[in-house]
Amino acid sequence: MRKSRFSEEQIISILREQESGQATKDVCRRHGISAATFYKWKAKFGGMDVSDAKRLKALEDENAKLKKLLAETMLDVAILKDVNSRKW
Repeated sequence: MRKSRFSEEQIISILREQESGQATKDVCRRHGISAATFYKWKAKFGGMDVSDAKRLKALEDENAKLKKLLAETMLDVAILKDVNSRKW
């Protein structure tokens, strides 16, 4: 997945600009983002503080590591079952 050019802090500040009463179209134009990107960020980061966003990122990273470990373990189990089922 492509890394965003905006950090979580910047995204939250952009969302707060719009919440303060500025038009979404103007905020998007000023920061060079599309309206779709803005609303995607709003769905993900809406109502969060910077600390909440950092915690969310840490949890997502941990979840990705755990999924990778689970997939590797399941592969190992499948290989062992295949080896064990063969008649020697």
